[in-house]
Parts: sequence; C-alpha cells; structure tokens
Amino acid sequence: MPAKRPRPDSRLAAARYHVDRLGQEGEDQPDQASEAGRLTPEAHGAIVEVAIQQALRRGDFDNLPGEGRPLPGLGLAHDPDWWIRRKIEREGLTGLGPPALTLRREDAELDARLDALANETAVRDLLTGFNARVVEARRQLLGGPPVVTAPRDVEREVTAWRERRHSRAEELERRQEQDAAALAAMSWRERRRARRGK
Repeated sequence: MPAKRPRPDSRLAAARYHVDRLGQEGEDQPDQASEAGRLTPEAHGAIVEVAIQQALRRGDFDNLPGEGRPLPGLGLAHDPDWWIRRKIEREGLTGLGPPALTLRREDAELDARLDALANETAVRDLLTGFNARVVEARRQLLGGPPVVTAPRDVEREVTAWRERRHSRAEELERRQEQDAAALAAMSWRERRRARRGK
C-alpha cells in the first residue's frame, strides 16, 4: 500500500505564493526585495506567522512547562553572570561558582546556621572561618563579580546568637506553660482525645 502524502496546508501555499510574487516584483523594483534572492522582511514575517499558526493548530504550544507563570527575571537589571547564578540556584549547588556569589549565599544563610549550633565555641569558629573566606576572596584578583559581602563582627554576632537562643528558650517555656494550662482546663475526656490526636 503506497504511503499517503500529507495534504498541503492552504495557508502555507498562500504564503509561498506571496513570497514568490514579492520576489518577482522585487526583481523589477530593487528597493522592495533584498539582493541575491533573499526574502523581504514582509515575506519573512508572513512565513513566520504561518509557521506559528500551524504550530498553534497542531497543539505544539499546549501544556508547556511554566504555562501561566511569569518569565523569571523579567524586571531585573542586566547581570553578566546570570547563567552562573541560575545554574547554582536550579541545581542547589554549594561551594561552586565565583567567591562573590558563594559568599553572598553563605552570608544570607549564616544566621540559620549559627542558630543550629549548640555552643559559643562552635559559633566563634564558624564566624572566624567565614571572615577568613571573605578576606581571602577580597584579596584575590581572579576576575568575576566584586565581593561585596562584609566580614561579620564576631562579638556582635555571638551576642545576637545568645539573645536569639534566649528568646527561643523563653518562647518554648511560654508555649509549654500555655499547653499545661490548656491541659489542666480540659476534662478527662478532652485530655484523652488530645493524647490520641498526637
């Protein structure tokens, strides 16, 4: 059985006819057509428009990833290192890339890392290592974006760490007292239901 030939699209045929016609008119009038048989901008636009319409009818643009969401980074200023930053964010990479970018990310996450530490010696060690990396990155002249991350004041950060730790402990005590008061106000059935729900 011979293979069926696909039916030619009437719009594509019309666009080709327009292009041929413009090309013939352009031979007589050089200002309308480009030289050496190239397409005029109008003809090129017509071909592109027909191709887009055909793709729409076939459903090539349906269910694309990111449909209905804004394009990322539309309103941002031009960043020459956009591709590095996007790769690091997409892959969740740490420790890779120019020092300026890795130090910015580490600086943004430093308070959370400090809060996870149990004692003051570990906090001081982490801050000392961070400050050493910042100073070293500022000394290197390897190119790349400038290092704008400032070293942290160790004593100020240790004091802030103590205050955050103390406030978390007070909050935990307050919650425990509230839970105990609420538990005391409950009947034995409500306490039983509460225990089962946990």
